[in-house]
Amino acid sequence: MARFVLNETSYHGSGAIKEIVTEVKTRGFKKAFVCSDPDLVKFNVTSKVTDLLKSAGLDFELYSNIKPNPTIENVQTGVAAFKKSGADYLIAIGGGSSMDTAKAIGIIIANPEHEDVRSLEGAIITKNKCVPIIAVPTTAGTAAEVTINYVITDVEKKRKFVCVDPHDIPVVAVIDPDMMSSMPKGLTAATGMDALTHAIEGYITKGAWELSDMFHLKAIEIISRSLRDAVANKPKGRNDMALGQYVAGMGFSNVGLGIVHSMTHALGAFYDTPHGVANAILLPTVMEYNASATAERYRDIAKAMGVLGTENMAEAEYRKAAIDAVKKLSADVGIPADLKEIVKPEDVPALAKSAIADACTPGNPKDPTVEDIEKLYRSLL
Repeated sequence: MARFVLNETSYHGSGAIKEIVTEVKTRGFKKAFVCSDPDLVKFNVTSKVTDLLKSAGLDFELYSNIKPNPTIENVQTGVAAFKKSGADYLIAIGGGSSMDTAKAIGIIIANPEHEDVRSLEGAIITKNKCVPIIAVPTTAGTAAEVTINYVITDVEKKRKFVCVDPHDIPVVAVIDPDMMSSMPKGLTAATGMDALTHAIEGYITKGAWELSDMFHLKAIEIISRSLRDAVANKPKGRNDMALGQYVAGMGFSNVGLGIVHSMTHALGAFYDTPHGVANAILLPTVMEYNASATAERYRDIAKAMGVLGTENMAEAEYRKAAIDAVKKLSADVGIPADLKEIVKPEDVPALAKSAIADACTPGNPKDPTVEDIEKLYRSLL
């Protein structure tokens, strides 16, 4: 038996944000609690949506106390602000951080017994569905608008924890590439490599099956052909990346990920490392580690990434071809090749401990030991 959870409704394409007004009116929502990060507010990205609400006479309140790796404190302050606001639904505008914060707020408002935030960790199903969320991504990467996961940082304990709950999925996702057009090069590259990591880890995770495979292979294909153009700010590349990252989310949200994400969550908690950058650096190395547990799946990955002649390759060849294609894409979009600038060698044992305990670890195709994970970190120093 396998469960599959997707958005009730999603809109795709240029100008899709106009549909927000229709959805709000159709659903009879009264006041929005808009979650968006300070930079998006400052650079007038958030206002693309709030201006639509204003001109339609729809009430809203803006909440922007959101860090790139959202914290327990960001969530608790948001819960308090939501209660005061009189809002009855959420609009999340931003990358993973805005959407994750909105999910946690929406879940706690509907399930006040989790006000401590920490008790939401892991795969749990809360009693009640969260406050309805309309999610509007501004990056092409996290796919938080279509996933049942969110990640919160516990600053005190220096760790990130993953929450997996079918009750947190946004009811409406609005994937409008125009909302992503102001993403700078570096962020486009990093979030795009995050999306590729989702697709590849989702394709080789223990929970993978035919329905999820369909999404992951298509996502690998779309992302591989369009990320370079998106980084070069070509409209078709941006449009295709908006779709590719969403398709990856449709898959991995339902079958899980692996230790690339576990190791990345630890780096984010320790050093505030941008999630996509950390994923991109770790992905080829972890793919090498996992290769022996993936049967012929790397042949499919290499083919989806545009490698020719995969059907005639021996096992060692197609595995190398898949890993090389990932390395090449990563280098082409300007991602660093190692962790030298990020990790302090003395932190490796603590990072490995944090990674092994992460909610993504059980999905890895190969069961790692703490020593394995330490070795993987050290190999990139």
